[in-house]
Amino acid sequence: MGKYTIRFWISLGIACICCSSLMAQSEGAAESGKILSHTYPGSARPGELKFPVEHRLWLPPGVKRLRGIIVHQHGCGAGACKGGQTAADDLHWQALARKWDCALLGPAYTQDDKENCRLWCDPRNGSGKVFLEALEALAGKSGHPELTTVPWCLWGHSGGGFWASLVQASHPDRIVAIWYRSGTAFQSWTKGEIPAPELSQAVYGIPIALNPGLKEKDDKRFSGAWIGAEAMFQAYRGKVAPAILCPDPKTGHECGDSRYLAIPFFDACLSLRLPPKESPEAPLRPITSSTGWIAPVGGGKPVAADSDEARKGMARGPATTVWLPSLPFARAWEEFNRTGLVGDGSPPPAPGEATMASGPGGVRLAWKATADLESGLGGFVILRDGKPWKKLPEKPAAKPRPLFQGLSYHDTPEQPVARMEITDPNPGSSYSIQSINGAGLPSTAVPFQPVK
Repeated sequence: MGKYTIRFWISLGIACICCSSLMAQSEGAAESGKILSHTYPGSARPGELKFPVEHRLWLPPGVKRLRGIIVHQHGCGAGACKGGQTAADDLHWQALARKWDCALLGPAYTQDDKENCRLWCDPRNGSGKVFLEALEALAGKSGHPELTTVPWCLWGHSGGGFWASLVQASHPDRIVAIWYRSGTAFQSWTKGEIPAPELSQAVYGIPIALNPGLKEKDDKRFSGAWIGAEAMFQAYRGKVAPAILCPDPKTGHECGDSRYLAIPFFDACLSLRLPPKESPEAPLRPITSSTGWIAPVGGGKPVAADSDEARKGMARGPATTVWLPSLPFARAWEEFNRTGLVGDGSPPPAPGEATMASGPGGVRLAWKATADLESGLGGFVILRDGKPWKKLPEKPAAKPRPLFQGLSYHDTPEQPVARMEITDPNPGSSYSIQSINGAGLPSTAVPFQPVK
């Protein structure tokens, strides 16, 4: 885990560009902000969490008091656990956290494929207690005691969604919103496979989004994710919960491009629910019958929740409609239903702190950049002597939408994690750089400044 090495080879004969290694240690500096971690070793004692887990926390720079935590929880199995190791390094999710003065938390369990995932993805088996203990430990390490009290946005994939649905039952007053990507425990407790949680009325006040992949519907292995999502939506929406059903038309169990709807969902819900900065200890603001927008399941014209049109739709049955937190999100949701993606017509923020330093191996270029909140950070174009010299990444993934850090099956950066640093062994006289967002739009060019 941690600071890794990426090497970029160019087809110019002898030219070779070597990026410095980025080892994301359990504690160390992130590209911007700081990452801390807390490790639990696992236990063989009855009633305690069996599996080791590392909770890695990204803190945005310059924030005196955090307003919340965005929790990005991976799914079951060794591959998912490995994928979860880089969740806190994700520049796109960091952009959301930065906007709202939130921390970004990525728990990464150590579980083999043959081991019983429910020993951690059911928080009643110890992972819930360890999660709270990790927040307390990280509060001490970070100097942010509010980590033990601020609210959470929960994102969960597969077993992570299973975990989030049970945390929802035990801590409803702490949760801003939940995104269930291909996973929930709802079917398991309604079928009696696990003890049913006690659901208070507060549970049905939490905005939730159920996001299965359309290809899961007829998949022998993953059809339960589809069935569970539909069943939970019907049950919760039947109680007039602020619930959304948003199947991904392009994917199966993999996360695909779902982040381009999940991030706007949390963005809108944070806007609706976080207490004002001047009253940080106040409870989350409630979702009322007049909050947000209503639209037919599967798509259609959204109408304000307090309108006569919305009341007529609800009269036909709440589960025939979805709740939407804002009109911009409603438009994004309708586009995602059709295409499995959300467009972005605005350019990204330009890079900053671009420096160049000469050395024995050539000119070392280093810079910092934040991701475009709408479409992420697709990459960079570096210009040498006024002409395009290098595009990073050199070989972007064909799908999902290409990102500078790559994008795994688990909605996390690929390992090794790309660093914003590169060396040109054949130096030019001047360099500049542009950010490219996930939609392919460039920022303004920023010149590299010599380091004295």
